[in-house]
Amino acid sequence: MAPIENVGRASSANSYAIDVHGLVKRFGTKTVVDHVSMKVAEGEIVGFLGPNGSGKTTTIRMMCGLLTPDEGGGTVLGYDLETESLRIKNEVGYMTQRFSFYEDLTIGENLAFVARLYRLKPVEEHVARTLADLGLTSRRNQLAGTLSGGWKQRLALAACIMHSPKLLLLDEPTAGVDPKARREFWDEIHRLANGGLTVLVSTHYMDEAERCHRISYISYGRMLATGTVEEVVRDAGLTTFVIRGPRLDRIEADLAGKPGIDQVAPFGATLHVVGADRAAIERTLGSLKKEHGITIEPGETSLEDVFIQFMGKAKDNMG
Repeated sequence: MAPIENVGRASSANSYAIDVHGLVKRFGTKTVVDHVSMKVAEGEIVGFLGPNGSGKTTTIRMMCGLLTPDEGGGTVLGYDLETESLRIKNEVGYMTQRFSFYEDLTIGENLAFVARLYRLKPVEEHVARTLADLGLTSRRNQLAGTLSGGWKQRLALAACIMHSPKLLLLDEPTAGVDPKARREFWDEIHRLANGGLTVLVSTHYMDEAERCHRISYISYGRMLATGTVEEVVRDAGLTTFVIRGPRLDRIEADLAGKPGIDQVAPFGATLHVVGADRAAIERTLGSLKKEHGITIEPGETSLEDVFIQFMGKAKDNMG
């Protein structure tokens, strides 16, 4: 299977913040990342999607110089992955899945520690500016361990951007925070991107993926799809129908596993039926049209439908 490349909006090779090809990473006998290639243009926000264990975190860690690829290579911010990993680390902001700051230090103390790691001077000036930029000034003396999920997220983002990186690598940054905090976080990401910052963000939330300029879907080490949300949904080639009527639970059970039916799931007072073979799904649904009170109408395939379809077809490489 030939690797799928992400092609950004820019045409010049020098305008790619990420330009990697054929990345492979093995742990023992398991190939966790299998010839992944990706191009991300400067100023883009690219969503990185895939099930747990699909290789997203490992790919991100190779891109920021924390892991060395077993095969493949390329550049990040124009620096070679193999020979210039330290320079990449200095110009990338990496936000991990888990909160990784000292909970018994205040917000201000945590940021001062990060400023010293990056040798930013004067420290207090950098801390004060970062606090103001992220709306944290009034909380600078609050212990990090007492923050809610949303405020911890904001502290983590502040620490990632205080050294003025050119690229943000965000690994499921909004897991466990409420919808309002997620909305505010994404507003901030778009503000940063409008200023020229490039962002690669892994997420499980479909609404977040739809806020990205483009998305890439990886499944158990292999890149399966890339493009805008509209392109990925279109290229998946799925057909969706919406069923309304009584006893949808019975209809759901009857349809499961029938020819052409790849997915069947209740959505409120309706049933969504999805399949890759339009003719087969229409034949299977044909018999339902005769039942009293049942209506069947074409529906719009969602990114979530595509996500589930990919997951159903993928083979776990850790088994």
